[in-house]
Amino acid sequence: MKVNSVSDADALASSAHEGQTDRIGVPYVEHVRAVAAGLAPFGAELQMAGLLHDVIEDTPWTAERLRAAGVPDRVVAVVEQVTNQPGVAYEDKLRRIAGSRDATLVKIADNAHNSRDDRAARLDPAARERLAAKYRAAREVLWPAASREDIAAILAIVNPDLLAALPAEDGAP
Repeated sequence: MKVNSVSDADALASSAHEGQTDRIGVPYVEHVRAVAAGLAPFGAELQMAGLLHDVIEDTPWTAERLRAAGVPDRVVAVVEQVTNQPGVAYEDKLRRIAGSRDATLVKIADNAHNSRDDRAARLDPAARERLAAKYRAAREVLWPAASREDIAAILAIVNPDLLAALPAEDGAP
C-alpha cells in the first residue's frame, strides 16, 4: 500500500482500525475521519495526520512501517508527536504537543471530537464527568498554543458547540 493522498490514508486507517470500536461502540475509523474533517482547512498532510493519529498507539503499525508505506515524513512526525509514550504523563504529552503547530491542531481536532455532547451522552455519568474534566484541562494547554482562527476553523467543523468556550479575540471570554 502506497500512502501519498488523503484517500490512501483513509484506506490505511480503515484497514488498521478494522474491528475496533470507540468507547460508545462506534467503529473507530469514524473518530479519525471526524478528526481529519476538522483538519481539512489546513491541507492534505494534516488531514492524513488526523486519519492516522491513533495508528501507532492503537494498532500494530509503527512509524517505520508508515514511512515504508510512503506516508510523508511530516505526517509521520505529527502522528509520533501525538502518540502516547510509556511513562510520559498526559500533561507532559500535552506540553510536548503544544510545541508543534501541526501536532497542536491535530490534538485540538481530536479533543473537539471526543468532547462532543452527543458522544458524551452515551457514556455512563462517572466516565462522562471524568473525561469532560480531562478534555477541558487539555484545552487549557492546547488552545493557547494555536491561533483563535485556527481553533475556530476546527471547531466549526468538528464540534460547533465548543465555539462558545473559545475566548474572545482580546482574551476575554
